[in-house]
Amino acid sequence: MAPASFTVRFQQSVTPNALRTYLAEFISTFFYVFAVVGSAMASRKLMSDSATNPSSLVLVAIANTFALSSSVYIAANVSGGHVNPAVTFGLGVGGHISVPTALFYWVSQMLASVMACLLLKVTTVSQHVPTYTIANEMTGFGASMLEGAMVLAAGPFSEGSMNPALAFGSAVIAGRFKNQAEFTGLDP
Repeated sequence: MAPASFTVRFQQSVTPNALRTYLAEFISTFFYVFAVVGSAMASRKLMSDSATNPSSLVLVAIANTFALSSSVYIAANVSGGHVNPAVTFGLGVGGHISVPTALFYWVSQMLASVMACLLLKVTTVSQHVPTYTIANEMTGFGASMLEGAMVLAAGPFSEGSMNPALAFGSAVIAGRFKNQAEFTGLDP
């Protein structure tokens, strides 16, 4: 049997059921980014030294972990609960989803991230949206750690994001793309 053409895969990616999966990814990624960035902003508001305060880092890490598990649970039965464009990339490379479907997932995830950060910026006028980057001190090993533990390990350096959608949305809203190449390919 010959592999399906790009046109056929694209047509399969715009069915009503496929659109439902993109909406599920949008909602779950929106919730995740809103909770993670919001917890970091709340931590900064409550404690001026939140980036180096261990209790603040633990609270943000716990919020990050619960937000991720809740977001995956929200969308798992509809879209697979990717929430992270890196997960979508892995599934695309592995052949579990088609390239057009992966592209639509990425658009949904990135738009959700931007919208969540925009909502936070609008509702918390006096605060800035934190920008998530990969610090120069980080290595490949740091990127392989668990999401919640990563906040503890990398929080003082980079806010500890391991999700390209989270980093992209906060960078767009903050207008700062420094050290974003690892996540998004954008690094002026």
